[in-house]
Amino acid sequence: MSFFKSLLLAILATLFLTYVLGISILDLFDVDVYMGDELIEPLKAISFAALVAVVLVIVAMAIVLTVFGSILFVGLLVVGALGLAAIGVFWPVLVVAFILWLVLREPKKASVN
Repeated sequence: MSFFKSLLLAILATLFLTYVLGISILDLFDVDVYMGDELIEPLKAISFAALVAVVLVIVAMAIVLTVFGSILFVGLLVVGALGLAAIGVFWPVLVVAFILWLVLREPKKASVN
């Protein structure tokens, strides 16, 4: 399925669900939305309900990303701590290996131009 076809189907499904669920919620809870002294027609009231739903989804996404970010941060801290602990344990071996490399390496020959 192409991207454009999938996008159109997603938009149609969203519009249908918003309309059906919006009308159902307004009828189920007997909700009337007033602006000032004027009764707002159901389609505008549904758009208001959809706006509230979008805000709730954004808040939920922020919470999920915060939790995921915290887990990722703790994972990076654990990996960093293990790396630093490994360097802390093996630093004498690394120093001895560096000193041996400095002592045993072959000197560079001077090139004559």
